[in-house]
Amino acid sequence: MSDHYHRKPLETLLKEAGDQGEGTLVRRLGAGSLVALGIGAIIGAGLFSLTGVVAAEHAGPAVTLSFIISAIGCAFAGLCYAEFASMIPIAGSAYTYSYATMGRIWAWIIGWDLVLEYAVGAAMVSISWSQYLNKLLQMHGMHIPTELMAGPFEGGIINLPAVFIVVCMSLLLARGTRESAGVNSVIVVLKVAVVLLFIALGWSYINPANLTPYIPENTGTFGHFGWSGVLQGAGIIFFAYIGFDAVSTAAQEAKNPARNMPIGILGSLLICTILYVLFGHVMTGLAPYTEFGGTHDKLAPVATAIAHTPYIWLQQGVIIAILAGYSSVILVMLLGQSRVFYSMSHDGLLPKVFSDVHPKYRTPFKSNLLFMVFVSLFAALVPGKVVGEMTSIGTLLAFILVSIGVMIMRRKMPDAPRAFRTPLVPLVPILGVVVCGAMMAALPWDTWLRLVVWLAIGMWVYFRYSVKHSRY
Repeated sequence: MSDHYHRKPLETLLKEAGDQGEGTLVRRLGAGSLVALGIGAIIGAGLFSLTGVVAAEHAGPAVTLSFIISAIGCAFAGLCYAEFASMIPIAGSAYTYSYATMGRIWAWIIGWDLVLEYAVGAAMVSISWSQYLNKLLQMHGMHIPTELMAGPFEGGIINLPAVFIVVCMSLLLARGTRESAGVNSVIVVLKVAVVLLFIALGWSYINPANLTPYIPENTGTFGHFGWSGVLQGAGIIFFAYIGFDAVSTAAQEAKNPARNMPIGILGSLLICTILYVLFGHVMTGLAPYTEFGGTHDKLAPVATAIAHTPYIWLQQGVIIAILAGYSSVILVMLLGQSRVFYSMSHDGLLPKVFSDVHPKYRTPFKSNLLFMVFVSLFAALVPGKVVGEMTSIGTLLAFILVSIGVMIMRRKMPDAPRAFRTPLVPLVPILGVVVCGAMMAALPWDTWLRLVVWLAIGMWVYFRYSVKHSRY
């Protein structure tokens, strides 16, 4: 076996988990708790930002169909992710699992890809955060100058509010500040309440004329309306489902995981998909889909849609709730990125600087600060739509690799203990690969180019540094 496929010993993982106090997880989560966890993780930035982009440029009112296609891909990948997570009885990321099961080179690819998902995702959310902030300021007679709301590729100079929120969240992480469970729960309730309130109050103001034609005729370019637009929209709006795999990472804390894990994953996906479809229907019913295409408004579609209702008070309340929710999403994404790089650095695949811990705050502060600069540059200069597409393609690739990984492990380690087994293998993993692959294939070619460049940089780092310094 090639040196690149050496696996990290399971005993080592368990010892490390014990050192961190994570070796004895209590099985206390029932099906209802897992569904609630999934809903809280799923409803976030993608729904309140990219929905407008997909409606305006790809699917029109059929953005609802894009949501459904994305959910199907998530369901197949989620079932595979649940088995992958349950094979190793500790908390961790897909990087950790793949190192113990598939080998070092696949662990590297998935870890490098996850960083693209988390870091670029945080940039995407911060861009949308800045536009909602400007909407709120405009309601009070203030505004941020246009040149400070967009990067040079969109006619501005720098997206200053996006940089501000990334810096704030990064410094919080470096200092070790954590959100309490209570604050997190409040934010989750706020996000769900915003969606339900928007649907309930906006429904009676839907203008049927805005929903015709439901699938606008293709313009002659692949991905610009028509069914190709619906499919490309599904790949882009996949961002709205990022976070659903948080359910599968709780496999070892679930009571009766064989029964409750699929209920948690599929139940939360089903509920969120229904909410997403209703949300998209109301949004495109309130305002013509073309109205969501404004250069500086398309990542704040909720505010645009609410402007067609008499509920002025709702506009401000919704935007404040979204800003709070976005802040927590940015924090979680930056935290996830730093933890993946911390693990990779701890294994010797990256320089020690990424796992250096602050003597007082006990955080990987150097990693936090380095990525503060990296994510800030993305948020400041790169258009939001581009960043969102990069996040989606990175996540889709991770899900494809996880689906393939389940099939590999069924063959190589058929007798390994699994708290949850993906049903209908290899059918479900193959469908996961096919659906996620189709969404990837429908994404613009320049998004693929950026992914290839990112992975090429990763492989250069792997062969130039990681191979020589790996501990395993």
